[in-house]
Amino acid sequence: MALQVQVNQVPLKPSMAPSWRFNKQSVVCVARDYGFFSGSVLRNRGLSSPKVKCSSSSDATVTTTATVGEVTEVCKDTFWPIVEAAGDKPVVVDMYTQWCGPCKVIAPKYQELSKKYDDVVFLKLDCNQDNRPLAKELGIKVVPTFKILKNNKIVKEVTGAKLDDLIAAIEGARSS
Repeated sequence: MALQVQVNQVPLKPSMAPSWRFNKQSVVCVARDYGFFSGSVLRNRGLSSPKVKCSSSSDATVTTTATVGEVTEVCKDTFWPIVEAAGDKPVVVDMYTQWCGPCKVIAPKYQELSKKYDDVVFLKLDCNQDNRPLAKELGIKVVPTFKILKNNKIVKEVTGAKLDDLIAAIEGARSS
């Protein structure tokens, strides 16, 4: 299925791309295969949305909302659409596993950081069996690993539960 983008509950077709108008508050997208769609379409139209909703299309629809000031759980289907929609905002991704002790220790501190930096999108990715292809694509070898992306590119990485290093990396990404 190709990406279907909706703004204010109105589906937009690829043929409408030159005249798309976005509500700067939200974009709703349903995606599994979004090959024709590029995050640059959103950025070129001035979207730097604090709210992005993405759903993977299947029999059971799962909706993920990335909201600035909160940590959003993502999966292999919702990760890239949310990162692309973030545009030039830094995106921090916490790659963790359920069984990892250091991951559990830093999780509440990561949550606090999401409230402190209102110009950064904070995501969490459980590196379980379902998300293994994405974890491999992102080069995850150890958890926790924090990747900071800007404009769809990884700009910083922090491995381990090192809060001071993570804060320095976030500050660096915000100022660049």
